[in-house]
Amino acid sequence: MPRLYTILRRPIITEKGLGVKETEGTLVFDVAPDATKTEVKEAVETLFKVKVAAVRTANFAGKERRRGRYAGYRPDWKKAYVRLKAGEKLPEYVSNL
Repeated sequence: MPRLYTILRRPIITEKGLGVKETEGTLVFDVAPDATKTEVKEAVETLFKVKVAAVRTANFAGKERRRGRYAGYRPDWKKAYVRLKAGEKLPEYVSNL
Protein backbone atom coordinates (compact mmCIF):
# COMPACT_ATOMS: atom_id res chain seq x y z
CA MET A 1 0.00 0.00 0.00
CA PRO A 2 2.74 2.61 0.68
CA ARG A 3 4.08 2.08 -2.85
CA LEU A 4 0.69 3.11 -4.28
CA TYR A 5 0.96 6.54 -2.68
CA THR A 6 4.49 7.02 -4.01
CA ILE A 7 3.30 6.22 -7.53
CA LEU A 8 0.30 8.58 -7.38
CA ARG A 9 1.58 11.76 -5.78
CA ARG A 10 -1.48 13.99 -6.07
CA PRO A 11 -4.43 14.75 -8.36
CA ILE A 12 -3.94 17.75 -10.62
CA ILE A 13 -6.86 20.07 -9.95
CA THR A 14 -6.88 22.69 -12.70
CA GLU A 15 -9.54 23.96 -15.10
CA LYS A 16 -8.19 21.69 -17.82
CA GLY A 17 -7.99 18.69 -15.48
CA LEU A 18 -11.55 19.15 -14.22
CA GLY A 19 -12.83 19.74 -17.76
CA VAL A 20 -11.27 16.49 -18.98
CA LYS A 21 -12.71 14.70 -15.96
CA GLU A 22 -16.27 15.83 -16.71
CA THR A 23 -16.26 15.49 -20.50
CA GLU A 24 -14.07 12.43 -21.11
CA GLY A 25 -14.14 10.51 -17.81
CA THR A 26 -10.39 11.01 -17.41
CA LEU A 27 -8.50 11.61 -14.17
CA VAL A 28 -5.24 13.58 -14.11
CA PHE A 29 -2.45 12.80 -11.62
CA ASP A 30 1.08 13.90 -10.81
CA VAL A 31 2.95 10.59 -10.70
CA ALA A 32 6.46 9.45 -9.86
CA PRO A 33 8.88 10.01 -12.76
CA ASP A 34 9.90 6.33 -12.78
CA ALA A 35 6.31 5.00 -12.68
CA THR A 36 5.15 2.94 -15.65
CA LYS A 37 1.69 3.00 -17.22
CA THR A 38 0.95 -0.43 -15.77
CA GLU A 39 1.89 0.68 -12.24
CA VAL A 40 -0.27 3.80 -12.56
CA LYS A 41 -3.21 1.69 -13.79
CA GLU A 42 -2.90 -0.78 -10.89
CA ALA A 43 -2.56 2.03 -8.33
CA VAL A 44 -5.69 3.84 -9.54
CA GLU A 45 -7.70 0.61 -9.69
CA THR A 46 -6.63 -0.36 -6.17
CA LEU A 47 -7.05 3.02 -4.48
CA PHE A 48 -10.29 4.18 -6.13
CA LYS A 49 -11.83 0.75 -6.86
CA VAL A 50 -12.58 1.54 -10.51
CA LYS A 51 -11.67 -0.07 -13.85
CA VAL A 52 -9.16 1.76 -16.03
CA ALA A 53 -9.44 1.75 -19.83
CA ALA A 54 -6.21 3.54 -20.78
CA VAL A 55 -3.29 5.52 -19.35
CA ARG A 56 -1.36 8.27 -21.14
CA THR A 57 1.73 9.87 -19.63
CA ALA A 58 3.69 13.04 -20.31
CA ASN A 59 7.13 14.01 -18.98
CA PHE A 60 7.91 17.63 -18.11
CA ALA A 61 11.34 19.15 -17.61
CA GLY A 62 11.81 21.40 -14.60
CA LYS A 63 11.92 25.12 -15.34
CA GLU A 64 14.68 27.47 -14.26
CA ARG A 65 13.69 29.76 -11.38
CA ARG A 66 15.65 32.76 -10.13
CA ARG A 67 15.84 34.58 -6.81
CA GLY A 68 17.92 37.65 -7.49
CA ARG A 69 21.32 36.48 -8.64
CA TYR A 70 20.73 32.88 -7.52
CA ALA A 71 19.28 30.46 -10.03
CA GLY A 72 18.02 26.91 -9.69
CA TYR A 73 15.74 24.42 -11.36
CA ARG A 74 12.41 23.01 -10.33
CA PRO A 75 12.33 19.21 -10.37
CA ASP A 76 11.32 17.21 -13.44
CA TRP A 77 7.86 15.66 -13.13
CA LYS A 78 5.44 13.34 -14.88
CA LYS A 79 1.71 13.67 -15.52
CA ALA A 80 -0.69 10.77 -16.15
CA TYR A 81 -4.09 10.93 -17.83
CA VAL A 82 -6.13 7.93 -16.64
CA ARG A 83 -9.28 7.21 -18.66
CA LEU A 84 -11.88 5.09 -16.89
CA LYS A 85 -14.01 2.45 -18.59
CA ALA A 86 -17.51 3.41 -19.67
CA GLY A 87 -20.03 3.27 -16.84
CA GLU A 88 -17.48 3.70 -14.04
CA LYS A 89 -18.28 6.25 -11.35
CA LEU A 90 -15.73 9.08 -11.12
CA PRO A 91 -14.16 9.41 -7.66
CA GLU A 92 -14.71 12.77 -5.97
CA TYR A 93 -11.36 14.04 -4.77
CA VAL A 94 -12.47 17.67 -5.19
CA SER A 95 -15.08 18.84 -2.73
CA ASN A 96 -14.97 22.65 -2.43
CA LEU A 97 -15.07 23.93 -6.01
